Amino acid sequence: MSTNSLYTFPEAYCVSLNQYARFLTREVAIGDVKMGGHQPIRVQSMTTTHTLDTKGTVEQAMRMARAGCEYVRITAPSVKEASNLAVIKKELIKRGCHVPLIADIHFTPNAAEVAARLVEKVRINPGNYADKKRFENVEYTASEYEAELARIYAKFKPLVAICKEYGTAMRIGTNHGSLSDRIMSHYGDTPRGMVESAMEFIRMCQDMNYYNLVISMKASNPQVMVQAYRLLVATMVREGMNYPLHLGVTEAGDGEDGRVKSAVGIGALLEDGLGDTIRVSLTEEPEFEIPVAAALVGRYHHRALLQKETPKNERDAVHLPTNFSPYIYARRNTQELNTFIGGHQVPRVVIDLSDKNLKNPNILDQVGYCYTPLLDKYHMADQSTDFVYLADQLPSFNFPGNLKQLYNYATWKTLSNKANCHPLYTLDEYLGANLKCASLNLVRISKKIIQTNAFNRLPIDDTLVFVLETDSCHGMAEQRDVFFQLMKMDLSVPVIVRRTYADSDWVGSSINSDEISSKFQLFSATDVGALLIDGLGDGLWIDAPGIPAKAILSTSFGILQATRSRISKTEYISCPSCGRTLFDLQTTTQMIRSQTDHLKGLKIGIMGCIVNGPGEMADADYGYVGTGPDKITLYRGKEVVKKNIASSDALNALIDLIKEDGNWMEVCDA
Repeated sequence: MSTNSLYTFPEAYCVSLNQYARFLTREVAIGDVKMGGHQPIRVQSMTTTHTLDTKGTVEQAMRMARAGCEYVRITAPSVKEASNLAVIKKELIKRGCHVPLIADIHFTPNAAEVAARLVEKVRINPGNYADKKRFENVEYTASEYEAELARIYAKFKPLVAICKEYGTAMRIGTNHGSLSDRIMSHYGDTPRGMVESAMEFIRMCQDMNYYNLVISMKASNPQVMVQAYRLLVATMVREGMNYPLHLGVTEAGDGEDGRVKSAVGIGALLEDGLGDTIRVSLTEEPEFEIPVAAALVGRYHHRALLQKETPKNERDAVHLPTNFSPYIYARRNTQELNTFIGGHQVPRVVIDLSDKNLKNPNILDQVGYCYTPLLDKYHMADQSTDFVYLADQLPSFNFPGNLKQLYNYATWKTLSNKANCHPLYTLDEYLGANLKCASLNLVRISKKIIQTNAFNRLPIDDTLVFVLETDSCHGMAEQRDVFFQLMKMDLSVPVIVRRTYADSDWVGSSINSDEISSKFQLFSATDVGALLIDGLGDGLWIDAPGIPAKAILSTSFGILQATRSRISKTEYISCPSCGRTLFDLQTTTQMIRSQTDHLKGLKIGIMGCIVNGPGEMADADYGYVGTGPDKITLYRGKEVVKKNIASSDALNALIDLIKEDGNWMEVCDA
């Protein structure tokens, strides 16, 4: 049975596909800070201190609250830590900090029952709350499966009763990497398995008339995460539910990679009006997560105002093409041109150099081509652009042979040497052109343009590439709508997604260039990544004032990496740390990165404890997991390879393991 056949209409996961309209959820009280309904999208984070370190936890929670954190989550791995939440809460109140606290529970129902009496909310993971995770494939008969559910219900029921009595909210938080053996055996390692894992617990809560719930579907792979949330909403709608959603890409990592990866997953859902609270999981101090999360949700306050101004009956009805599913990844079928773009080729990157000084070949250093004057030669980096747009500028030096140049049509046709040079047309220019490129012709289109009679006269051939532009506030949805219309027209022309940001897009930013740079990463990862994550787009072209070409290049490749569209570097799946962490996660991550970041295409999981070990790094190639004080266990995929290695020896052991598998390469000094 196909995924779509489970639903009466495939758009069930959101209110509107082409205009911003927030999915209206049930309002849930978490202390004095409500979530869901018409409440603002809330921002939260998690402490990294040991829960028994009352002073350290209180001080960190206060720093988080001052940064704008609206809920503070604290791990409670045992009854002892859960009991200390009362001391932490009392001290916070004494210092005038009334931020609601959330207890994070794994494996320990008795700790959850203690915490539920003390804090405003408990988070439980259905994959390991009274269920088993041993990576065993167990076949269940229908009666055996029901018996397992009954056993879990009996374990879960006391917690629900306590939450009802004390007015405590609960997050049912499914994680892709920690699905129970029972769910894995029945549904597989899939978004459907994630959804059913949560739905079982939701139905148990509803059976007890308990509705103070928040639901999450986290994964380190943004593609899986987005599909799971969509499937969850569609399933809830089908069963008459509308619980608020907690959004997050788990184990996103640090720096630019962590921000881009988080924005791709969280942003794609926010664009469709999904999400009532978000947590950006960075391997950094928790207070650094808050500005990132605030920047992501800040865009939608303005969108919400626009939504109120648009009557429901004036919102366009958009129906998905029959060959597209929001729950299953499939890249749009396009024609491969010149063995370079479209088809099975990786998405291409375009960088605008039209405002740069084109008299010095060193300018190409910014786009991944390092010029060596002594050899008169270019060295191509792993992240190097495929096209440069020069508009009407003519360079005074020879370009490397594998770098394609784009010119406005009027300038291109005057070039005496057109090798590796291609024209960019308006639609009218293309229709009236007396000269065209024999290999690639790029035509600018938009939603308005494809609705014209002129577009219907467009001759389609095997040289045509569309450059899709938008000036809409809700540009992702508008561009997605164009893709849908092209699919309905059965046009297989490759499409480069172009997004242009103006100074007004950074409104609210200080003069601080770091804040502007961060917003650029987050907004472009949201807008372009949301399309690529659904297989829409054969290239990306991002323009932004004040952002260096090198930064645009890095962000472009970061988006491609996060959407698994084009792999150009090592991916680190590292948890953000918490009170369970058994080593300095930030220092260790940087240490491992410094020795392995040249290993293009590998995924390395760096986990602070066994809870976030083989589970949360579900699709990593290698895992580095804390299993005790000063003890590390190494994984190959989900398989334990070396146990309880001393921390001082663990990095070398990891490198030896990678070498043993033939995946190591030496750093190139070229």
